Amino acid sequence: MTVPSLKLNDGHSIPQLGLGTWPLNDVEVASVVETAVGLGYRHIDTAAKYGNERGVGAGIAASGIPRSELFVTTKLDGEFQGDDRAIAGLEASLERLDLDYVDLLLIHWPLPQRDEYVSTWRTFIELRDRGLARSIGVSNFTPRHLERLVSETGVTPAVNQVQLSPIITRSEWVAEHERLGIVTESWSPLGGEGAEVLAAPVVASIAADRGLSTGQVVLRWHVQQGLVAIPKSANAERLARNLDVFDFELSDAELASLASLADPAAGVDPERVGH
Repeated sequence: MTVPSLKLNDGHSIPQLGLGTWPLNDVEVASVVETAVGLGYRHIDTAAKYGNERGVGAGIAASGIPRSELFVTTKLDGEFQGDDRAIAGLEASLERLDLDYVDLLLIHWPLPQRDEYVSTWRTFIELRDRGLARSIGVSNFTPRHLERLVSETGVTPAVNQVQLSPIITRSEWVAEHERLGIVTESWSPLGGEGAEVLAAPVVASIAADRGLSTGQVVLRWHVQQGLVAIPKSANAERLARNLDVFDFELSDAELASLASLADPAAGVDPERVGH
């Protein structure tokens, strides 16, 4: 299975569908990563906060796939914001992953109360220039946060990874990403956090009509809109199904019916996350 890639604003590319690894632990994630890579996954998403980078690295090593064929993302959380703390943070992540570089390094949350995300971004630029991260981006940043990053540093993130699904559409955010040339990546693309997309009757109806799983319908919704999605599963059959979303298209009528799920009030507010 070959997953198409999207071009990033720095010239690199990102596979449009990857493997999410939260909340798997080191032992669980190692076998899942090895299985997923065997099925055709080439994009793996982890974070220092997840506590599973060592297992992700073990799974990558066990897969036998050349490093150059994989796209690995990690994120640094609040512990590593400000005062060049991200340097030691990424070096520790690379040690746990047993890698020389990551393909994408993200600021996990803006934490605006701390007012350190701009200085952290400057450190990320340094890490990119040193070759320890090929691309740099952010996670859970609102348009306001993005505007400040770009205006104060002149460097636009390659990716913003945000909570996004047919219920939590973040349409204004996605429009701003398109304007700035930022790729939108969806965490919890199949729902969760109070947004149970897979249980929605409209999704079940489309799946039944098409002979698809509900997860395939929702992931196709992401792919068809030019988003990157990173669903998590520890089940080999579901992993394979989740990857099999590139040989069909949802109709305009189906997309319109899925649009009825959008709830502007749903989703985590990054302005209120302060860890």
